[in-house]
Amino acid sequence: CLRRTNLPCLQKNDSECGSARRASREWWLYVALLCVPLLAVYLHIPPPQLSPALNSWRTSGHFFTFRGNNIFYKESFGVVGSSDVLLLLHGFPTSSYDWYKIWDSLTQRFNRVIALDFLGFGFSHKPRPHRYSIFEQASVVEALVTHLGLSEQRINILSHDYGDTVALELLYRSDHNRSGHITINSLCLSNGGIFPETHYPRFLQKVLKDSGFISPVFTRLINFQLFSRGIRDVFGPYTQPTEAEFWDMWTGIRFNDGNLVMDSILQYINQRLKHRERWVGTLTSTSTPLHMIYGPLDPVNPHPEFIQLYQKLVQRSTVSVLDEHVSHYPQLEDPTGFFNAYLSFINSF
Repeated sequence: CLRRTNLPCLQKNDSECGSARRASREWWLYVALLCVPLLAVYLHIPPPQLSPALNSWRTSGHFFTFRGNNIFYKESFGVVGSSDVLLLLHGFPTSSYDWYKIWDSLTQRFNRVIALDFLGFGFSHKPRPHRYSIFEQASVVEALVTHLGLSEQRINILSHDYGDTVALELLYRSDHNRSGHITINSLCLSNGGIFPETHYPRFLQKVLKDSGFISPVFTRLINFQLFSRGIRDVFGPYTQPTEAEFWDMWTGIRFNDGNLVMDSILQYINQRLKHRERWVGTLTSTSTPLHMIYGPLDPVNPHPEFIQLYQKLVQRSTVSVLDEHVSHYPQLEDPTGFFNAYLSFINSF
């Protein structure tokens, strides 16, 4: 009896539930239809305008062509009577603008100071699809040196992060007398993940490099908020960039749609592992003067794990450990300490 009495109620409830489910599906359909055009608009948002400082950096530079791609570089002539040349190699995901805080100081020590934006970075071309590699970037550097008529010159290299690995490939070619190689006078590294076993990529880097065919979708969804949140974590708590400096970094990435090639460039992390013996081997066997400037608060190459391994394996190298609050970008976080450490090294031989 109870069953027969409640049956109309149950049927009524089922009917109401069905209507609610249909209404819910329709609501989500409307949301999806609204989001599609909004997403389409977002994905085609033009890159931000260059700030006056960034625009000044660009207009003071030059371009040369490498395999059909325009490569940006900046060059300043400094000390008269000196023949010393310094080549600066930047890190991921930024550009040659990373060196702006110590640029003037360096020109007071060297006759020529040169920095470039690697292929896929900054103001250089960012071809896609393209298989970016450390080997190609080293060839870009060699082509620049040839373009500037410095093939017979002994070159001092100061590098950071991604640039450290490019520098090690250049060092390998120099030590093995490869055709077209640069003659390296000295090499100073800084906070690069040169040892795969002590390198801890950020979450977003791992997602982009390992997500296969989905990675291009992720690169389109990265915006300033996601970027600034990620890059903020590799600066010390007391050495954070200003909002304008974050925007300059992001603008350099967005220039020429550089955000769309980040997944391809990030394969350098896998290349470091694959070619560890080649690059770490040349670092431990070279007779070239070596130095490491290290920000110890670096979460990507953490202290003391990284620096202890470096000192154990690269016993010929000298080391400068900066203030405990300095992190992954020491040339931006402590430009005075960074420059003084480099000056001490370069004046020691």
